[in-house]
Amino acid sequence: MRTAICAIVGLMALPIIAHDRSGPRGSTPVLLIHAGVGDRRMWEPIWAGLTSSRDALRVDLRGFGESTSRPSVLDHVGDLRRLLASLDVPRCHVVGASYGAGIAVELALSDPGLVESLLLSAPGGSLIAEATPDLQAFFAAEGEALATDDLDRAVEANLAAWVDGPRRHDTAVSPDVRELVGRMQRRAFEITATWDDVAEAEVDLATVDRLDQVVAPMLVLSGALDLDALRATARQVARSVAHARLAEWSDVAHLPSMERPADFVALLAGWLDEQDSRDRR
Repeated sequence: MRTAICAIVGLMALPIIAHDRSGPRGSTPVLLIHAGVGDRRMWEPIWAGLTSSRDALRVDLRGFGESTSRPSVLDHVGDLRRLLASLDVPRCHVVGASYGAGIAVELALSDPGLVESLLLSAPGGSLIAEATPDLQAFFAAEGEALATDDLDRAVEANLAAWVDGPRRHDTAVSPDVRELVGRMQRRAFEITATWDDVAEAEVDLATVDRLDQVVAPMLVLSGALDLDALRATARQVARSVAHARLAEWSDVAHLPSMERPADFVALLAGWLDEQDSRDRR
């Protein structure tokens, strides 16, 4: 009986999803949700700069990084809500990159009172309305590689699309960024290799069709060297949300926070300060 009780307690003590939290408490926490080609390690370049002045939380979505437990139903929003409740976080600013930006918006739609503001970096995932030719070409390249279990080629297809971008050569990007994204993407492929039969949580209406219901202030960041589909998505999201504005960086592709981390910290800090000033008014 004692062994059984200990086992149950141990299971209850396991984190809902893997995460880190750091920084001074007292202000509204900042939740960082990674891209589909990453995990919580993608925020390492900005982590020290952000947490020097802000309470911040970075997570591994289920199927990424250290969140390896196979779900019966894949429900990223549910995982995040349960994690925030377990950490006594009733309200937070949310930063989402790419696939994580879609999840950030879904979180804001599911519980508007939970999300103070949104910063979406190269929004993708459930926010993409159209598969442009360059996005279709990526899907084909990745799909062909995975069909033959060629992870090296599948990872390279992701690096070419999401790190290099369609408008520059791979030598234009820091080798350290390419190497880290490659490791994170390979990890996700390995974790989810047998998850083909895992269902995803259903929503009543596609996220992209509910953007007019988002009430949180939003800043959308787009890279001019990103895929056409992602640049168009950033513009559409910024147009569709009442309290949103768009910023574009001319010299980055899909991962601005990894290419220009110091500038990303400054952008985020300015955005958070703006929200603090708005709340004091």
